[in-house]
This record gives sequence, structure tokens and C-alpha cells, in this order.
Amino acid sequence: MKTIDQINFSGKKALIRVDFNVPLDENGNITDDNRITAALPTIKKIIKDGGAVILMSHMGRPKNGPNEKDSLKHVIKHLSDLLGVQVEFADDCIGEQATEKAQALKDGQVLLLENLRFYKEEEKGDADFAKKLAALGDVYVNDAFGTAHRAHASTAVIAQFFPDAKYFGYLMGAELSNAEKVLNNPERPFTAIMGGSKVSDKILLIERLLDKVDNLIIGGGMAYTFAKANGGNIGTSLVELEKLQLALDLVQKAKDKGVKLLLPLDNVIADDFNNNAKTDVAKTGEIPDNWMGLDIGPETVKLFSEVIENSKTILWNGPMGVFEMDTFMVGTKAVADAVVKATSAGAFSLIGGGDSAAAVSKFGLTADVSYVSTGGGALLEYMEGKELPGVKAINED
Repeated sequence: MKTIDQINFSGKKALIRVDFNVPLDENGNITDDNRITAALPTIKKIIKDGGAVILMSHMGRPKNGPNEKDSLKHVIKHLSDLLGVQVEFADDCIGEQATEKAQALKDGQVLLLENLRFYKEEEKGDADFAKKLAALGDVYVNDAFGTAHRAHASTAVIAQFFPDAKYFGYLMGAELSNAEKVLNNPERPFTAIMGGSKVSDKILLIERLLDKVDNLIIGGGMAYTFAKANGGNIGTSLVELEKLQLALDLVQKAKDKGVKLLLPLDNVIADDFNNNAKTDVAKTGEIPDNWMGLDIGPETVKLFSEVIENSKTILWNGPMGVFEMDTFMVGTKAVADAVVKATSAGAFSLIGGGDSAAAVSKFGLTADVSYVSTGGGALLEYMEGKELPGVKAINED
């Protein structure tokens, strides 16, 4: 793996693709800085070597060019405070000002470019746009795992302009090695916990994991598709009617491969989709009409927790219910607590980005698990066995 440990950045300008797509409140304040703090070791290594740093990232999903809400200038003050260096800012990611500011950078200084996605060429993977970005630096470093599954100009196309000077940052290296550890070298028993709303979103991963895990736990909205497939009544719960046969096939595959597949025994149900709805507990497959399942029930919490606590390797991707509402976060919190308990007893736990990472953060448990991925979609695709464009671009000679 070509990491930044293989190079001394003294006197060099490092162009780093980071993922600073952080959530902001209505006043433009950062509400979760995990993606920024995750990139700090790479930035600090380059500064310590005596190099200069040029940071590029996207923010949000701007549709029609530059706008205030999606500007990366919201990040400047916090990033400056974290680094102990006044971060310079270019109002554009290419063009005259970006070029002048990049050329004027002295060793140890940091420049942040404006949102890459203010240009449609970024997401189109435009080579001319990538070339303009590449002209700003001497060395290219990709440390944006969260966008490694996108063949964008700054994540994949740009690397061709640095044939002998392209590297993974520390975050990318950690993400890949932790994913590999879980996939190819797990200590057993190995338990995968799959949640979220749709079976179809996780089907490729589930099929691949059936060749690797000892236990597969399924919760969240996708569990109601399994309950319906088994002939149960699920009321108005989330369901993918076109995936009922798929659910039955997965149950059979697990049986054939000797994998213990655990589905909810009971559910916390509600008469409406809101935090103050009337709630009850129903056995799986026995949800009354006009009621919906929004969390796993107490019997399920006990079953899932026991399996998790006795595991040595844990992969968790997707919540057990609508954890954003306090009334329906009990199951997800219980799973998080069980993962933490197993980790403290020596298990290796990988939290698979996205909602799982948000849940662990909400419960204040980020520091109590082995590793929290910064890239939900990227990790999912990597674990499905797909080649990520951002990874391939660095590895290619």
C-alpha cells in the first residue's frame, strides 16, 4: 500500500483530497467534526515534514454552482483551531486566485480550496478539471475514504497526473486495513449485524458475509420483509414486497452454509410514525393492522445482545429501529452497548459508517469500539468485493 510514510514532504506542496462534508446547523456551525479530526494525522505529518498542504473537498449536494450554505468557508475557523495553524482559504478550487494562493504557500502553511462540487465537472470525472486541480500541487494524497467509491475528478481521475507521486493518507490506510481485518482475518465467533430500511441495499454484502460469518443478525426495517416472507402480519411496517422470495432464499443460504441467522422475536410497534405515538410490543409476524414496527422488542434485545457479547469479531452496519426518535432508540442503544461490552472483553468491532456511526456518536460510545468507518457507502462497496475507483487510482502504476 502506497502510504505517506514512504515520502518526506519537505519542500513539497501536497494536494490532499479530504472529506470535509460535515453536517452544519442553520447558522453554519459544525455539529459533528469526526470527518475533520479523522484527517488531522495526515495533515500534521506533512506539516511536520516541512511541506505545505492544499486541501480539497466537497460539501453537500449543490445543484446550481456556488452558494453560501455549501461553502467550505464554514470549516476554516474550526480547522485552524484544531491544527494550531491559520488556514488560508481560496474562494474557488481552480482559477487565478487558487493558483496564486497555492504558489504563495510556504512550508508548514495550509490552504483550503472552495467546494469542488460547485463545478459539475467534479462529479462527471472531467479530466481537464482534474488537470487544473493537479497543477496546484507536487504530490497527490487521497485521504477521503467516504468518496473513494466515486469516480470523480478529485478522487480517481486526478491521480493520473501524479504517476510517481500519489499516496494514501493515514485515514484511507486505516479504513482499508480494518476492513481487510474483518473480511479476511476475523477471530471467531464473527458476528455481522445488519440493519437499516431495505434488504435490497445490503443484499450483495449479506451474500458475501454468509461465506465468512458465524452469526448474522438482521434488524431494522429490513426485518419486516423477512417477517412478511414467512407469512407474518406486519401491519403498515416498511416492506419490500418484491424482495420476499429473496428473503426466503437468504434464510435458506444461511442454513446451507451453517450460519446462524437471527431475526427479531418481537417488535416495538406504534400507531403513527412519530416520537409521541401510542406504542406497544408485538411478536414478530403478529403486528396488528394500522400499526407499524419501529424498533426491536425486549426479547430480541436480550437475544441479540447475548450473541454479540460472546463474539470476537463484530461488523455493524445499520440501526435496529428509528433511533433518531428517542422512543424507538432502545434497540439500537442496546446493540451499541453489547458491542462496547464485547470490545472491552477483547473483541474487534468495526462500525460501518452512515447511520451506525451516527448512532454510536449519539450515544457517546465512539471511543469505546475498535473502529468507526467514515464512509458508509464506500465501506459497503469495498466489503461487497467491488473495486473502489479512489483506491484503484492510487494502486495503479
